[in-house]
Amino acid sequence: MSRPQKGETAPDFTAKDQNGNEISLKNYRGKKVILYFYPKDSTPGCTAESCDFRDHYEELTKDGFEVIGVSADSEKSHQKFIEKHSLPFTLIADTDRDVIEKYGAWGEKKFMGKVYDGILRSTFVIDEDGKIAEVIEKVKTKAPVAQVRELLN
Repeated sequence: MSRPQKGETAPDFTAKDQNGNEISLKNYRGKKVILYFYPKDSTPGCTAESCDFRDHYEELTKDGFEVIGVSADSEKSHQKFIEKHSLPFTLIADTDRDVIEKYGAWGEKKFMGKVYDGILRSTFVIDEDGKIAEVIEKVKTKAPVAQVRELLN
C-alpha cells in the first residue's frame, strides 16, 4: 500500500497497545498525534528514537501532542521495552502489520548487502482534524523530536 501524504486524511485504525487495550486513532480527534513506526523494540536505533520522544514527552504534551509508537513486536515485548526505558506513551503491538501497512511503513530494506522486507522507519504528524500535517521518511533516530519541530516551525 502506498504511504499517505501530507494533507490527506490519516488512515483510521484500531489496534492493541502494550496492555492489550484497543487504541483507535479516531479517539484522538481534537489532539495532535505523533505516530512513529520503528522496526524493533530494544535495538539501538529504535531505543534512541523512543528515548528522545520520552525525554521530550512533557514539552510535547504541553504543546498538545500525543505520542504513539508502532512496531510489529508483541505486547509483552512492548511492556519490557517501556519498563526498561520508562517510556510514558503508548506502543501499539501491530503483530498482524495492519496499521503498518495502512501507513505504507512496510517495504523493501537493504542492510549490509542484503535485501529484505521490514518496517520502514517513518513518522506521521497528524493534526486535530485527523489530517496528516507532516510525513518524515528519513527519520533521525537520535533527534526525531527536533526533526518534527523543525518541520512544524
